[in-house]
Amino acid sequence: MPKGQIFVLSAPSGTGKTTIARYLVKEIPDLALSISLTTRVPRAGEVDGQDYHFVSRKQFQKLIKKKAFAEWANVFGNYYGTLRCFIQDNIEKGRPVLLNIDIQGGLQIKKLYRAAKLIGLLPPSRKEQEKRLRQRADLSEEEIRRRLEETRKERQTLLEHYDVRFINRNLKTTCARIKKFILSHINR
Repeated sequence: MPKGQIFVLSAPSGTGKTTIARYLVKEIPDLALSISLTTRVPRAGEVDGQDYHFVSRKQFQKLIKKKAFAEWANVFGNYYGTLRCFIQDNIEKGRPVLLNIDIQGGLQIKKLYRAAKLIGLLPPSRKEQEKRLRQRADLSEEEIRRRLEETRKERQTLLEHYDVRFINRNLKTTCARIKKFILSHINR
């Protein structure tokens, strides 16, 4: 049985990657979406086990010690990580896997799984990104400023290390282009 392909979708905050990831899972048969573990508090409307697996810092640190993560990082003061067993189980079954993770996590995945395809998503403009971040009621002014500042470094990493990049000017068009990219690599 062929091994499954790994796809990583990464983007600066406020770029639309979670919306696009959900679309891709609905549109691409058998695409397994990894649900990250996090130590952050759930946002309004988020469901444990659907949006994230919400765990304590203590639980997360135990998993780090057990080397249970394929990637993990401290992002804006909270831990996020992808379980190694989820990836392994799916690729051994021949299922393509989509990881909706931050940029530093994407680079960790590429080191561990050399054939992984890194897909970068960029906002159409800094102004549009800021508008999207401000629509999140749970972010303070300081957090918004910090995330916008981090985007400069993230953009450079996407340009230098990611296999392909898309600017999310139009959600429908961007979804279609990323779907086409993934399907072209699944069907090889």
